[in-house]
Amino acid sequence: MKCISWNVNGIRACVQKGFYEFFQEIDADIFCLQETKMQAGQLDMDTPGYHQYFNYADKKGYSGTAIFTKKEPLNVTYGLGIDEHDHEGRVITLEFEDFFFITCYTPNSKQQLERLEYRMKWEDDFLSYVKRLDETKPVIFCGDLNVAHKEIDLKNPKTNHHNAGFTDEEREKMSVILSSGYTDTFRYFYPDKEQIYSWWSYRFKAREKNAGWRIDYFITSERLNDKLQDAKIHTDILGSDHCPVELDIDL
Repeated sequence: MKCISWNVNGIRACVQKGFYEFFQEIDADIFCLQETKMQAGQLDMDTPGYHQYFNYADKKGYSGTAIFTKKEPLNVTYGLGIDEHDHEGRVITLEFEDFFFITCYTPNSKQQLERLEYRMKWEDDFLSYVKRLDETKPVIFCGDLNVAHKEIDLKNPKTNHHNAGFTDEEREKMSVILSSGYTDTFRYFYPDKEQIYSWWSYRFKAREKNAGWRIDYFITSERLNDKLQDAKIHTDILGSDHCPVELDIDL
C-alpha cells in the first residue's frame, strides 16, 4: 500500500502548478492533503477512482485537510470530537478493517509563540485521541506536524532553537508520541540521513539553498514495524513550499 501526504499550501494554487501530474504519476492508494485553504464548492477535484473526504476550516482560505482513497473506508470522522479544536479542519480519520488512518495538520505556534500554549493542549488531546483508536486497531497518521524533532531535521538548528516548530516544548511532545509506542517511519529507515527536508521558506531562496525543515511525517503504531517497506520524501516535487512524503507499507 502506497500512501502520500502533502501540505499543498492552497490546493487551488497547487493544481495550477502540477498537482494532478504528480497525483496521477504516483498512483497512491491513499493521498492526503493539508492546508487546502478552501471551502466546499470552491474546487471540483478530478480524482477518478478515489473516494474523496474534506474537512474545511470555518475561516475562509485557512487550514483544511483532505483524503483521497481508492478503497472505501468503513467509517469516516472529522476532527477530534473536541469543540476547542474542531473549527479549523485539521483532522480526518478513516477506519478500515485492520487499521485507522489519520491525516493531521498540526497548529503552528506562530511568531512570538503566541499559540504555543494552545499547541501544547492540542498535542495532548491529539495523542489521547490516537491512543484511544490504537486500543482497537493500529494507527497510521500523517501530515504537517509542524515540528522538526531533532537537530538533524533542519538546516539551521542553532539559530532556530526557540522558533516555532523547533522549541524545546514542541520537540518534547514529539518525543512523547514516539515513546508512547509509535514510529517515525522516515527515521526508522534512515536514522542518520542528513539534509533531507520537506518544507522550505519562500524567503531567502531557502529551497535553492536546501535550507529546509523536515516537518511532514508518517507515524505508525510500533506493532506495524514489520509491515513497513519504505519511507520517501519527494524533494524534487514543486507546487508548494512543502514537498510530498510517502509511506510504503504491506497491509
